[in-house]
Amino acid sequence: LAPGPLPNQDIDVKNLESLEKYHSYKRYFRQAQEAHNKPVWWHTYRKYVEKANPQVDIGFPLEQPNRTKQVKERKQVMKENKKNMELERAARLWEQTSGPHHIRRLAEHYGIYKDLFPNAFFLPIIPLKVHYGQNSSVHYGNILTPTEAETAPQISFEAEEGTLWTLLLTEHLLDGEAEYVHWMGNIPAGAVQSGDELCHYLPPFPPRGTGFHRYIFVLFKQNGPIDFRDNARPSPHSLEERTFKTVEWYKKHQEHMTPAGLAFFQSQWDASVTHTFHHTLMKEPVFEFIRPPVYHPPQVKFPHRQPLRYLDRYRDGQPHTYGIY
Repeated sequence: LAPGPLPNQDIDVKNLESLEKYHSYKRYFRQAQEAHNKPVWWHTYRKYVEKANPQVDIGFPLEQPNRTKQVKERKQVMKENKKNMELERAARLWEQTSGPHHIRRLAEHYGIYKDLFPNAFFLPIIPLKVHYGQNSSVHYGNILTPTEAETAPQISFEAEEGTLWTLLLTEHLLDGEAEYVHWMGNIPAGAVQSGDELCHYLPPFPPRGTGFHRYIFVLFKQNGPIDFRDNARPSPHSLEERTFKTVEWYKKHQEHMTPAGLAFFQSQWDASVTHTFHHTLMKEPVFEFIRPPVYHPPQVKFPHRQPLRYLDRYRDGQPHTYGIY
């Protein structure tokens, strides 16, 4: 007789709904690690491959840093770096020399140019600073939660006196069809507070189950005053009224403005999205990935170098005979 229970012996295969639901990958991973490290009575493959004289750790254990504390320390380092004149001078030099080329490569990697401006690109020569509060900034593909981006950000960039600018925040979905405008406004000479808001700020709303969405800030420099009254959106609004096409909008005004600045971030669903849908847009949609059936090549009469379970792939309605030969 076995000296103890076998793996998964306590599971009732006729009532799988009674199994514990983890509801999050972190919780599942933590319990899986605990089960993996738990001593067992049966022989495992690890015991066979272990050395006869294993080395013993006689030093102090390495403490795992607290994630929250680690993030707080990193943000503190960022603040101190900004106070460092040498680092700040190096950052400004990067923005003026190789920075625009590096940002272009990042934008190409994330498909920004391909989706917003097909068959075209631009060098973001104007450093665009976007800050959601004090601790959440937009860079070039970093991840922010919808909660962090719930209110309109602070925008800053250097501009000459008398120049006119247009700021656009858009969300382009990966299917290449849908695009929504989240924010649009005219800015005189970098004075964001005195700008004309054409579309009021709409927080990110990536639906549950759709993964990460891209939210893209594009700064355009105008050659002269442009009438954007046709692009104004009412408030409140529907999702249909926020539907947008950057490429068509740009083609209409390309003779009078040029893209000059770029910043973008990624975001996925959290609880604040539900509030945005219910109080601003509509009923919240929820998506789930439906995995396609596993593909098997056509069965052959004399399979060569196939596993013993080869025939189990082609049993229609018959229970598999794993482990019974």
